[in-house]
Amino acid sequence: MPPDILYFRPLVQFSHPLVIQAQQNPPSIFHKYQRVTKEMSLTKKKLIPILVLILSIISVLRILSLTLKTHSSHASPPFSYTNESSLHPRVSHNITTTFREKEFKVLTDLIAFKSPCNLLIFGFQPQFLILSSMNEAGSTVFLDDNNHDRTTLNSNNNTHIHNLNYNVPTKEAYKLLKHARNNPVCAPDPRYLQTSKCSLALKNLPAIVYEKNWDVILVDGPSGDSAESPGRMASIYTVGVLARGGNVSDVIVHDVNRMVEKWFSWEFLCDENLLYSKGKLWHFRIRGEIFDQILVSTMVASWFDIV
Repeated sequence: MPPDILYFRPLVQFSHPLVIQAQQNPPSIFHKYQRVTKEMSLTKKKLIPILVLILSIISVLRILSLTLKTHSSHASPPFSYTNESSLHPRVSHNITTTFREKEFKVLTDLIAFKSPCNLLIFGFQPQFLILSSMNEAGSTVFLDDNNHDRTTLNSNNNTHIHNLNYNVPTKEAYKLLKHARNNPVCAPDPRYLQTSKCSLALKNLPAIVYEKNWDVILVDGPSGDSAESPGRMASIYTVGVLARGGNVSDVIVHDVNRMVEKWFSWEFLCDENLLYSKGKLWHFRIRGEIFDQILVSTMVASWFDIV
């Protein structure tokens, strides 16, 4: 179980065959993608160091100003983990929770801060209705592989649940990871996700999943609790691609105490994007293509304002 402290990079090297194989192979396509982006950014900074310095300072000041305003306007509402029914009228007091209190508080604090937002959840648990209620002014989409009763959802908010069938067992994880590392078709390009030839790409999701830019994504499905049960390999890969197509996405992965969740999170969400761990949760923040475009536009606009 990861420690409940700030976590940046793994300091312990595991001796499992999959990790040994990963160390012998070149960096993953996802890591190369981020490395190339950073190298291109550094090259531009070297060409116009004075301009970038001035615009960077202006951008930081504006971001800090916006952050303070956003924080004051999105003050977290009172939340009691043991009084779930007060947040959603259809949630009973005897819910069997799958998240520890400190883990679920990570989710509620995040939604309280970012709501209204676009929230995508792989999996479905009754306690997730709390997140839906907190994000009533936003859009929440569940991808459920257990065919829960849709009538449990509040029809007054923008919440939708879609059934999704996974047919790849957890025992195929090593083969799929090797396939992704050796194939350029698995590069994180959101534009071609629906037509991707990568074996890990989920191409049968509802159209809304590909159309929206997701602010928060939670990976808690499918179960992946045995070698024969459906694994989360494709879920984590697809989330990694979707997150890079938006602005800034907060990605939460549950059950990272299990090796498949841990390996695939390192590979496709990239450990340099890991903010922290809490219990069996890892919280990643991934900057997408739209964020880069907005940042460049802001810098250019600021420059013309100065001139």
